[in-house]
Amino acid sequence: MMRKEIIALILAGGQGSRLGVLTKLIAKPAVMYGGKYRIIDFSLSNCINSGIDTVGVLTQYRPLQLNHHIGIGKPWDMDRMNGGVTILPPFTKQLRSEWYSGTADAVYQNMHYIEEQKPKYVIILSGDHVYKLNYSMMLDFHKKNNADATISAIEVPFEEAHRYGIIHATDEGKIYGFEEKPPQPKSNLASMGVYIFNLNVLKECLIEDHHDDKSDHDFGKNVIPKLLKDGKNLWAYTFSGYWRDVGTIQAYYESNMDLITRVPQFNLFDPNWRIYTPNPIKPAHYIGENGYVSRSIIAEGCMIFGRVKNSVIFSGVTVEENVNIENCIIMSNSTIKQDSSLNCTIVGEKTVIGSGVRTGVGEYAENIFNNKIYQSRITVIGSNTIVPDNVTIGLNAVIDNHILPGDFPFLDIPSGYAILKGSDGNA
Repeated sequence: MMRKEIIALILAGGQGSRLGVLTKLIAKPAVMYGGKYRIIDFSLSNCINSGIDTVGVLTQYRPLQLNHHIGIGKPWDMDRMNGGVTILPPFTKQLRSEWYSGTADAVYQNMHYIEEQKPKYVIILSGDHVYKLNYSMMLDFHKKNNADATISAIEVPFEEAHRYGIIHATDEGKIYGFEEKPPQPKSNLASMGVYIFNLNVLKECLIEDHHDDKSDHDFGKNVIPKLLKDGKNLWAYTFSGYWRDVGTIQAYYESNMDLITRVPQFNLFDPNWRIYTPNPIKPAHYIGENGYVSRSIIAEGCMIFGRVKNSVIFSGVTVEENVNIENCIIMSNSTIKQDSSLNCTIVGEKTVIGSGVRTGVGEYAENIFNNKIYQSRITVIGSNTIVPDNVTIGLNAVIDNHILPGDFPFLDIPSGYAILKGSDGNA
């Protein structure tokens, strides 16, 4: 096997519980984004655009959709004999299988895969962030500073800094301190969850962490602080482009809406840095005689007979006559039947919205099920759901996946209400 200078590991096993019904049936990296993609497409595309062609994808929570999406890696030119993409589920021991107990443990359990590739460097990525980053430039920075480990970092608003791992570094980027989600951060330089390690350093610190019974086996909480304590040479590579952790419904919604501004904050049309994804092979979208589209993304295979404004519409969606859609995200193969009006709503895949339905109406109310997950004006309707005719759904309401007309207790669903199926999952 030809030795690779650098390989990538993508941490893609996260549940993404803060996305509620959107991740009840699929892993967070598999969530649809931008009319065409799934979130993991960005990490995979960054790899191939950066010249990294050997990638291990570490899966865990509900991996079926993710596995199907990645396949043998052909859309990213990773269907190759030497390298390519490899799906890495939790390690199976002789007597039992063992789930990953943290991000560091996930990498530790796959050390055999890493050593098999014989790389000099390993880049570790989160599979649930939306951004474009040239990892080869980050590697050059790592080499220049003779670093043991390099962390990609971005400045965030001070009021949001408590949500991230916060880096303390010199003007040149030399790291001298790190705090994981500090309640009162003294810096706003946040870790992006992108790490480059020298292989020998990575192996040594993961073995030590594995044998520490008091560790949470997490890079941010345990590994990075321990490396600093041991006097390792750590550097911060500052990134100034678009980067979003779309881990909440509000953040996910806003990031999709960023794509339809007059000058998109995140440009998906850059020919020099393409984002690759499997092609659904559908015909071009069609807009009927009375159809109207304004400032929206309309994917292939859509049929638009109504009005669409300020929205992201995925492939295979049908919008029937006299329908008004505004400020919405409608995922693949869903149907919005005639005379309906949807506002500020996320609709999951393969969902049917009946005729005369109105969503996103009324006054805001706190969600009765979970006011930490559902805490915005956004109405969320899960996948494979059928909303019956003439239903009204208020703001901040949630309708679960696989809900049928008989599951609706009444036609007027008030703001903040929840219709859920079963007690499992993270709705």
